[in-house]
Amino acid sequence: MWVGDITYLKVGSIYRYLAVVMDRCSRRIIGWAFGRQKNVALTLRALNHAVGKRRPPTGLIFHTDRGIEYYANAFRERLRQLRITQSMNRPGKVTDNAFMESFFHSMKADVIHGNSFTEDSQMLAVLRSYIPFYNHSRMHSSLNYVSPAKYEMQLA
Repeated sequence: MWVGDITYLKVGSIYRYLAVVMDRCSRRIIGWAFGRQKNVALTLRALNHAVGKRRPPTGLIFHTDRGIEYYANAFRERLRQLRITQSMNRPGKVTDNAFMESFFHSMKADVIHGNSFTEDSQMLAVLRSYIPFYNHSRMHSSLNYVSPAKYEMQLA
């Protein structure tokens, strides 16, 4: 199962958006996109990034919240083309996507809070270094204190 979500990141006085796709089993970030607009193009970029790294098997479940960016026809059609089954939070149950919320909380606590960013390039540089750190070095209690990459190697 893959999970996805979008979060807000402040650059100067303006919000930018980060869409992320995570492999729920290993907690590994397998796709992401950063942009100026919170829209279906952003979520499609993150999904396509994940698909480019991992050829999803037919019937893979992709779970998100009920955001319009995931409910849009273009996004749903892309999932159909890939033979991925869409899953969304139950109405009023925000904890259904807790894996993504946990990643965003960790990322913001580790590298966003306490820092100010005045340029998109600064934020991108942080994201480009944090996501590999998260995947290859950051230990997870839910994974017996190994990184997502090491956990995947143990499964192989």
